[in-house]
Amino acid sequence: MISIQALRERLNALNVQAHALLAEKGNQIWSKEDQAKFDGLMDDAGRLQAQITATQRMLDQDAENNLDDATRQAAAGAAKGKPSGNAVRDAVALFMRQGNNVTAEQAIAIRAAMSTTTGSEGGLTVAPSVASELIESLKAFGGMREVADIMPTTSGNALSFPTNDATAEEGVEVAENEVAPTGETTFGTVPLNVFMYTSKQIAIPIQLIQDSSIDIVALVFSILATRLGRITNKRYTLGSGTGQAFGVVTRAAAGKVGASGQVTTVTYDDLEDLLRSVNRAYRNNARFMIADATVGKIRKIKDLDGRPIFAPSLDASLTSAEPDRLLGKPIAINDDVAVMAASAKSILFGDFKRYKVRDAMDVMIRRFDDSAFALKGQVGFCGWMRTGGNLVDTAAVKYYQNPAS
Repeated sequence: MISIQALRERLNALNVQAHALLAEKGNQIWSKEDQAKFDGLMDDAGRLQAQITATQRMLDQDAENNLDDATRQAAAGAAKGKPSGNAVRDAVALFMRQGNNVTAEQAIAIRAAMSTTTGSEGGLTVAPSVASELIESLKAFGGMREVADIMPTTSGNALSFPTNDATAEEGVEVAENEVAPTGETTFGTVPLNVFMYTSKQIAIPIQLIQDSSIDIVALVFSILATRLGRITNKRYTLGSGTGQAFGVVTRAAAGKVGASGQVTTVTYDDLEDLLRSVNRAYRNNARFMIADATVGKIRKIKDLDGRPIFAPSLDASLTSAEPDRLLGKPIAINDDVAVMAASAKSILFGDFKRYKVRDAMDVMIRRFDDSAFALKGQVGFCGWMRTGGNLVDTAAVKYYQNPAS
């Protein structure tokens, strides 16, 4: 089977050809031959992207179902950058390997690095310097944490975040020596509360726990990040705000609703209308957000002069250094955004920094040595984190909605 790296290199080569064609034609009106050539490149790129996605999904599933695969991936990551020997990280690793079965000297080291409020029960709060590894890894799942504004807090108390919309405010002329009139900004508040999320129990063979060559912190964190990243991204995107975070789709305003018959499509005019529906005060930092499946539906859309409005990244398939662009704006991929279907809110556009993700930085990992695991030669782990989010300025992000029929 061809490697996923080889597939990504082939995809990048196609993207380079597409960019070269875009640069060559510039602002010229495209001929049918130009359009056909570009569409052919995009067709090939779409098929390669689908193959990459399928291959990655298979690899992810293997890693989830077969812990040996996850171990090899963690070991490969450790080979690139061996544990630094940092005392705090070493203490976390010691706790994961030994639990409470440590010497008095080792117990002091663990207590010095981490909270011990539940230590007797096998649970410890991970030190912020190490927890940041897990928090950073969450960005890889879904897309919201990559583009939102992350706000860590030291407690999980209820919080109201101040808001205001000054896009319609303006000054006024005054005569000489005339008193300036009052023009106060109207402020409001939105809730920015955190909710508890868990990875569910993770069972790891005791042999791996005892193997000093395995980076046990990286191994456990990779599984925690996968599970916590998926559920939290879903909430940041679609959360109702009742017992869970407010999702950006839930809070965003309507920017454009497609015409009848466009149940699974979107037009150039629709995308332009969506872009213009967001006040230009927000558009400097704005981007589109769509599901990966939607990319294939917009690759071939042209402007009124026949020029493609989609520009593939030159290197995103290899390094994620630069995203694809639509109408000149970056595209963030988020598979929790609905794919195009009847009444689906399938495309978002706006300044996603106005979505605040709040983390209460007390990531908890609990280690289980009870018989449910011990009789199978395993050690159990479970992680918890408290996080929430809200779009604090609903004028900053708008959505495109497919029609009902």
